Amino acid sequence: MRILVAGELNPDLILSGCDALPEPGKEIFANGYEWTLGSSSAICAVGMARLGNEVAFVGNVGTDQNGDFCLDALRREHVDISQVRRLPDRKTGMTVSISSRRDRSLVTFLGAISSLTAADIPAGILARHRHFHVAAYYLQSGLHDGIRDLFRRAHDAGLTTSLDCGYDPSESWDSGLIGLLEETDVFLPNEEEIRGITGQSEPERGLQCLDNGRTLLVGKLGSKGCIAREGGSTIRLPAFPVNVVDTTGAGDSFVAGFLHEWLRGRPLHASLRFASACGALSTEGVGGTGSQPSLGEAEAFLAAQLEREEAKCI
Repeated sequence: MRILVAGELNPDLILSGCDALPEPGKEIFANGYEWTLGSSSAICAVGMARLGNEVAFVGNVGTDQNGDFCLDALRREHVDISQVRRLPDRKTGMTVSISSRRDRSLVTFLGAISSLTAADIPAGILARHRHFHVAAYYLQSGLHDGIRDLFRRAHDAGLTTSLDCGYDPSESWDSGLIGLLEETDVFLPNEEEIRGITGQSEPERGLQCLDNGRTLLVGKLGSKGCIAREGGSTIRLPAFPVNVVDTTGAGDSFVAGFLHEWLRGRPLHASLRFASACGALSTEGVGGTGSQPSLGEAEAFLAAQLEREEAKCI
């Protein structure tokens, strides 16, 4: 399965094990820190590569050490980086993630992240792939003008498309997103993003508002599981219990798992369970890619969960 991922590329400085998130004017302590590959797009790309897919990445970084770090990390995970541009006039973006057991807060320096445009992704690149995924839509202002046409061109070339919008720092929740969904096969927001886009506090009601009769809607609800809406019907699954160390990138690992199964024609319920397993396993280590599972690890986890569920029914 050849998958093209376009998006932001940056390292993360993760401060982990905090008892709570910091309040203005106050100081908290972290139990540890990690300098690791960050960005929703890259974490998802690595997750899909570990599951056995052929993944290529399109994005921009600077000609600095942080850019070297990101490219080396993708290369080690066998992600094709031949379409990543090095920009001498931009610094590589960076995110500081403050993570507790229940949630996390992020501070991001955009740098080269916002410079990616639709023109950086020519038709020849699309034609070599089966699926096209874009993440962190709201951070990538350079893509906004051309992304709808880009998705249309992807469809014309025979690709399916997916979108993970990420949080909107401006909290306007617009930038043409609703129109873009008309060219999107799978949309994968989290609970906060559903609330921001639709104004609905209940995820099920939010997905109803987003339902355009075309797009498969998949909501990531963290410890509360996941929800999906397709063909006018909604299903909801609980999360798997795990020993959570760090939630950074869990949603991106969920997306990787979901797309891996969905692209192979698996039923929606089965795709959601597999995605939930990938997301859950990713929280057992620090960083977005540190504990992402291989295909065998995800399948073994699901088999163990099924045994537990069957034992409860006896």
